[in-house]
Amino acid sequence: MKKKYFSIVISLIVVLTLALTGCAGGSSSKSSSNAGKTLVFGRGADATSLDPAVVTDGESFRVTQNIFDTLVSYDYSKQSTSVKPSLATSWNITNGGKTYTFTLKKGIKFQDGTAFNAQAVVFNFERWMNGKKSGKFAYFPSMFGGYKGDAGLVIKSVTAPNATTVVFNLKRPSAPFLKNLAMSPFAISSPAAIKKYGAKYGTTAAVGTGAYVFKSWKHNDTITLEKSKDYWKKGLPKISKLIFKVIPDNSSRLNALKNGEIDLMDGVNPSDVAGVSGNKQYNVYYRPPMNIAYLGFNVTMKPFNNTKVRQALNMAVDKQSIIKAFYNGQAQAAVNPMPPSLLGYDKAIKPYAFDVKAAKKLLAQAGYPHGFSTTLYTMANPRDYMPEPQNVAQSIQSTFGKVGVKVKIVTVEWSSYITKLTKGGAPMYLMGWTGDNGDPDNFLYTLLDKDSIGSNNFSFYQNSKLHNVLIAAQTETNTAKRVALYDKAQVILHNDAPWVPLVYGKPVLVGKSTITGYKPSPTGTEPFDTLNVK
Repeated sequence: MKKKYFSIVISLIVVLTLALTGCAGGSSSKSSSNAGKTLVFGRGADATSLDPAVVTDGESFRVTQNIFDTLVSYDYSKQSTSVKPSLATSWNITNGGKTYTFTLKKGIKFQDGTAFNAQAVVFNFERWMNGKKSGKFAYFPSMFGGYKGDAGLVIKSVTAPNATTVVFNLKRPSAPFLKNLAMSPFAISSPAAIKKYGAKYGTTAAVGTGAYVFKSWKHNDTITLEKSKDYWKKGLPKISKLIFKVIPDNSSRLNALKNGEIDLMDGVNPSDVAGVSGNKQYNVYYRPPMNIAYLGFNVTMKPFNNTKVRQALNMAVDKQSIIKAFYNGQAQAAVNPMPPSLLGYDKAIKPYAFDVKAAKKLLAQAGYPHGFSTTLYTMANPRDYMPEPQNVAQSIQSTFGKVGVKVKIVTVEWSSYITKLTKGGAPMYLMGWTGDNGDPDNFLYTLLDKDSIGSNNFSFYQNSKLHNVLIAAQTETNTAKRVALYDKAQVILHNDAPWVPLVYGKPVLVGKSTITGYKPSPTGTEPFDTLNVK
C-alpha cells in the first residue's frame, strides 16, 4: 500500500513540475531563448500618441512605424526614400498626373481581425480630410494643402471602385504625392478600432496591419509591442517583442546600453562616439543626414515681426562655436532651411556671418539701439539634430547678450513643447526637423508655408509670393524647373529670415554587436521587422 501510495505521489510531482514549467513562460529554459528575441530601444523622450495621423514628432512615429503600414513605402533596405509597393502592389498615374489608381494586396487583415481593403483606405482619408473642425490631423494639411473645403487641398476625391482598388483624383499634379503617401502619418488604421475606441484611440489602442501589435504603454517609461503572428510579410518580424524605453539623458542612456539594460539607442553625444566606436561589443550607426536644427522666431510677435531684427539675430549666432562645443565638430553650419542632400539646395546663397558689430547696427536701424528682452523656449529632451538643446540655448543667450538682447530661457518637456509651439506660444524657440520623404517640399512647404500654420509652421510665417512659388514647385514635374523654383523659394526665405538655420547634424546610434539587419533610415524612423538579435 505504501509503495503504491509513493508511486502516486511521485507521479503527481512529475505532472505538477511539467505543468509549472509550461506556465512559467519567460522563466523557463525553453523560453530563455525567446528572451533573446526581445529588443529594448533607448530614446530621449516619450511618444505623444500612437495614432500616427495626429502626431508630428519622430518619437511617436518611431513606434507607429512598427504597428502600421502605408500604401507605399520607402526602400528602407537601401536607406533610401525611393518609393516601393507596400499595402498597394502597384499604381498607375493618368490624366496628366491628376489620377492615381492603386491596386491593393489581397488577404491582409488588421490586427483586430477585420479586413484591410479599399473601403478602409477611403475611411482613413475621409477621416483626415474632414478633420478641419478638430484640427488634430496636423500633418495632413501641411502635406496635402488643407482640409476638405479649403481651396488649397490637392485631393479632389478618394474612391473605392472595388475592394482592391483605390482611386485618388487630384485638383492638380503633385510631384511629391507618392512620397507623401509613404510617410508615417498616412499609415492605415483599422476603421473598426477607430470607431470602437473613439477619443481613446492612440492611447489605449492602436491597430494597423504592421509587424508588431501594441500591448502596453507606461507613460514616460516604456511602450511594449509584440510580434504579430499574422503579419502579411512571411517570415517577419524576427523579434518577438519590442520595448521602447525613455531615458532622457544621453549619457545615462549610453550607460544603460553598457549595463545591458537596453540594446539599441539614439541620441549619442558626439563626444561619446570615439569611446564606443572601437569596442567590439557595439555597432555604431550613422543615420543618413537629412535634417536641420534651427532657431525659430514667431513673426507675429514684436519685435520678431520686424525683418531687420530677424536678420540682425542671424548675425548674432556663433554657429561654429556651437558645432565645436556641442557636436564635437561633427556637424555642418546650416545656411538654408533644408539640407544639402536634397534636390534643389541652393549653394549660391551666402550665409549670414557671425558679426556682433553688424548685428548691433541693424538692430539700431530696426528701432532697437539698446536691444530688448525676450524669452527663448527649448525642449528638455535631446534630439538627433540637437543632442544638447539646453547648452545650445545658453550659447545663443550669451551671444545675443553681446548685441543687447537679454534672453530668458524656458525649458519644456517634449510633448508639452510641441503643443506650446503649435499654439504659437513661444517668441523664440529651438527646434529641428528630420525629413519625412526626401523631397524639398517636405522642408520648405511643410515648415514655412502659410498652409502649414497650425501644424509644423511654428513661426506662423506667411508670404504669398513664397506660397505661389512652392505650389508651382509641387505642381511642376520637370526636375530642372522644380530646382529653379526651389532656388527662388530659398532666396525669399534667406531675406525674410523667419529662422536662424543652425546646423545640419550627423545623427549617431549605438547598438549591441549581437544586433543584425538594422539600417537607420534618413527619415529618422524605420521598421524593425528585419532586425534580429543573435
